[in-house]
Amino acid sequence: MNGNGSGLNPKDRQIHAEDVYKVYPGREGPKTVLDNVNLRIARGEFVSLVGPSGCGKSTLLRLLLGAEEETSGSLYIDGAAVEPPDPTRGIVYQQYALFPHLTVLGNIMLGHRLSLSFLEWHRRKDEIRAQAIEYLATAQLEDHLNKYPHELSGGQQQRASVIQALMKSPKVLLMDEPFGALDPGTRARMQTFLLKKWEETGKTIIFVTHDLEEAVFLSTRVVALSQFYTDERGDEAQRGSRVVCDLRVGEVGNAASSKSKEDPAFTKTIERVRKFVLKPSHAWHLEQFDLSHPDSFHTPNNGGSKQ
Repeated sequence: MNGNGSGLNPKDRQIHAEDVYKVYPGREGPKTVLDNVNLRIARGEFVSLVGPSGCGKSTLLRLLLGAEEETSGSLYIDGAAVEPPDPTRGIVYQQYALFPHLTVLGNIMLGHRLSLSFLEWHRRKDEIRAQAIEYLATAQLEDHLNKYPHELSGGQQQRASVIQALMKSPKVLLMDEPFGALDPGTRARMQTFLLKKWEETGKTIIFVTHDLEEAVFLSTRVVALSQFYTDERGDEAQRGSRVVCDLRVGEVGNAASSKSKEDPAFTKTIERVRKFVLKPSHAWHLEQFDLSHPDSFHTPNNGGSKQ
């Protein structure tokens, strides 16, 4: 991981990504997925990542989790370089990450059981169980705590997965299309549930979705990635992704759930993001990128991905 050279202090924001490149080897040569990504996120923000399929949204999430390492660039959380996965970062995937041999309550308590010593676990077991039941009650799952995952509906399993992640009290909660497999009604209920938990806990959430309405409804900020652009390196081409749109759509600490999907401003924001997301064949010059959020920035490009 390289040092910071832009003059921006990584300690000023909870998440600081600068000049981040991610390159994978391939039969036809290296494949650049992320190309000079720059992003700063303050504590307590709810940020949605949107963009065409394959633009690197999930890759960026894995880098923040510490499951993969950037090829080059700087990536910090709370002023420290990102390390391998630990309890400070929770993640919820589209596929429910519940252990089939454990009850709902057992799944919710598992994080503490694995992280605590034998003596500490037995000393705090009743306290942790009470907290887990309280969390399940807020998710309307208290009547299902002794059931196994296969006995729950998809929405119930996903609610349990979110509670499982929140119970670990991570500093940052990463969510990779967590509602993508749900039916519309369940998805709407889960959106409201997640907003309520975010407002209660003040956690920093980074949420990957293909649904622009969902992104604008949930977030304080929408960040769009696109791998199609033209710059000083030459002809129009498909390259690794950069941030092409970074919009503030809500305020940290406000009740984002009070936003109305019927508000004309809501629709206008969606259309503003859509022009950057749904036309991947179109190339933009760097100066046309809509980096209007105060934490949006670009650093000079060195003419190619850094290996």
